Amino acid sequence: MKKLIIGLPKGSLQDSTYALFAKAGFNISGSSRSYFPSVDDKEIELRLLRPQEMSRYVENGMLDAGIAGLDWIEANGSDVQDVCSLVYSKQTKRPVRWVLAVPENSPIRSVKDLEGKRIATEGVGIVERWLAKNGVQATVEFSWGATEVKVPEFADAIVDITETGSSLRAHNLRIVETLMESYTKFFANKTAWADSWKRSKLEKIALLLSAALNATDKVLLKMNVSEKNLPQVKKLLPALHSPTVSGLSEDGWYAVETVVNESVVREIIPELKAAGAEGIIEIGLNKVVA
Repeated sequence: MKKLIIGLPKGSLQDSTYALFAKAGFNISGSSRSYFPSVDDKEIELRLLRPQEMSRYVENGMLDAGIAGLDWIEANGSDVQDVCSLVYSKQTKRPVRWVLAVPENSPIRSVKDLEGKRIATEGVGIVERWLAKNGVQATVEFSWGATEVKVPEFADAIVDITETGSSLRAHNLRIVETLMESYTKFFANKTAWADSWKRSKLEKIALLLSAALNATDKVLLKMNVSEKNLPQVKKLLPALHSPTVSGLSEDGWYAVETVVNESVVREIIPELKAAGAEGIIEIGLNKVVA
C-alpha cells in the first residue's frame, strides 16, 4: 500500500493542528510526547516535528509534505511545493508578524539605526536577509527563547514573532518595524508532488483542511417562512451566497437555509423571528467547500 508521510508542527500549533485535522475528518491519536502519532487513514503516516526544521525535511524527501509557517520555509531557504495556505494559529486567525522591537526609551527608530548594533532573534536567517536588503550591518545572535528579556542587557534590539503584540508591551518593548507577515503553509516535496498518486492525495487533504477552515465561526440557519414574510426575511440574511429557498408541502410556506457568521446570529435571530420566521434552527458546521 502506498503511503504519504506528513509532518505536523510540534509546539504551539500542535493542538490547533490536531483540531483542524479532526474537523477535516482525520482523527489523530497518540501521546502528546509521541513523535509518531497515528491517524485513521491507512494511506497516511504522521511525524511530529518542530516547525523550524520542517521545510528542510520536506525538501530533502524525508517527508512527503509538512505544515509550518511561511517564515520558517523562508528562513531555511527551502525549495518546496506550495500546496495551500492555512491561516490559523493558537490564538487568532490572523497572520503572525516578525517585528523589530526595542525598549521604550531606545533611540532606535528604524532599520537604519541598527548599524553596528546587536540583535537577538530565533529567526537568524530572516533577520540577516532583511538587514542585507536594507544595507545595514549588525550582529545577529540566535536566541534560544525568552527573547523579550534579552534587551537591553544582552542586545540592543530583538526580532520576535507576535500575533497581538501584547507580550512585547508587557515587557515594555516598542515595535519599530514589521519584517514580514507569516501564516501557516501546507507544502510538499517536489518529487512527491510529481507523483500522481501522492499529488492527488495531497490535493484531497488540502481541500478538506481548507473546507474545515472555511467553516470556522460559521453556522447554518434553517427556518420556515410564509410567502408574505419572505422578502423581509431575505433582506435580513447575510450569506455566502443567496439563501436557499424551497417550497414546503403547505401552500404559501417556504424553507429557507443560509450560512452566516456565528457572530451575527445573536443579533439576527430576534430580527428574523420578528419578521415572521418560524422554527429557526442553528447548526454548527465542520466544512464549507468554496
